[in-house]
Amino acid sequence: MTGTIFCVRIQKLNADMTEIKQHEYSLLNEIAQDSMVTQANLSDRLGIAVGSVNWYIKRLIQRGWIKVSHLDRTRLQYDLTADGMAVFTQRALNYARDSLKVYGDFRNKAKAFVGDLQQKGITQAYIQGDDELVDILRLTCIEAGIRLLDSPNGILLKVVGQDYRLIEKTKKVN
Repeated sequence: MTGTIFCVRIQKLNADMTEIKQHEYSLLNEIAQDSMVTQANLSDRLGIAVGSVNWYIKRLIQRGWIKVSHLDRTRLQYDLTADGMAVFTQRALNYARDSLKVYGDFRNKAKAFVGDLQQKGITQAYIQGDDELVDILRLTCIEAGIRLLDSPNGILLKVVGQDYRLIEKTKKVN
């Protein structure tokens, strides 16, 4: 499939794509990883009832996103169709795009916050916390030349909700 045809196909799917439920996406993901997976295994992996797995698989077949082959009397093989792969890929691309937008928004908040710190003459700080938002703040401080302290001995920075805050300014102890 050429790049142009693939792009046109994705654009068409975007135009008329129905909402895909999380369980449907999870099933597509599991089937993409292992086409020989059983419904019982899918049930265990996804934490939903076998009957629900069966219902979702029938729905995915009806939508044309997976096909089922009978290997023998008791064994089935599930495969993603081209449309199923396109839906799966588009969902992953949307997630990546949305994640990058969220990252960009927090990065811009961190840059503005660090700019305010620099205007106040702050050259070193201790950052409290250990999550993704703190990592963004830490990176932004390093890029701006703000020295990060190993202990709260001066300026304390923290994430509160979804904002960066200067919590307290303590006297420097030598």
